[in-house]
Amino acid sequence: MEPKSHWEGVYASKRPSEVSWYQEHLRVSLEMIDHSGITRDDYIIDAGGGASTLVDDLLDRGFRNVTVLDVSQKAVEASQVRLGSRSGQVRWIVSDLLEASLEEGRYLLWHDRAVFHFLTDAGSRRKYVAQVRHALARGGRLVISAFSTEGPPKCSGLAVCRYTAESLLEEFGPGCRLIESRTEHHRTPSGATQEFLYCAIAFDGPG
Repeated sequence: MEPKSHWEGVYASKRPSEVSWYQEHLRVSLEMIDHSGITRDDYIIDAGGGASTLVDDLLDRGFRNVTVLDVSQKAVEASQVRLGSRSGQVRWIVSDLLEASLEEGRYLLWHDRAVFHFLTDAGSRRKYVAQVRHALARGGRLVISAFSTEGPPKCSGLAVCRYTAESLLEEFGPGCRLIESRTEHHRTPSGATQEFLYCAIAFDGPG
């Protein structure tokens, strides 16, 4: 099944609060964003953040240039309904991330919680990295999470790749520098525990 059909099916059958990766607030992501040094006027993109509550918390913090990109129209609509009139303050892109048309060097911060680890073939990972390196400004920051090596081998019925901080950094190539890494024991709505790895990576240039 191609990605759009899979994720539209997920959000057609479950509320956003019922999926295994749901968190009311993305605490670790928010702390890394708060420590990134970006200003409230800088451009942020949340890749794969369709139904995530991160956008709510960014707006609450006063960020004015937030883009949310997701392959699922249903996921995006869930956030738009939740935000109500505030949804007009957000730029929404419904697209496969690997094929999305993004402006060069536009974003000072790229956030991804649990998208990259679904890319199990090297070609898709290269496309993702190319998108990051194209859209992220020099001096920008990548805040990314994936399952750690202690995490589950599958999520939402799909195989995933698991990472250490070193192996995740290596995927993004020259000019990228690890600022911070953390693990989080995420408790799913069903009561299971999953170990996530979070990395804050500085993009210093093409290398």
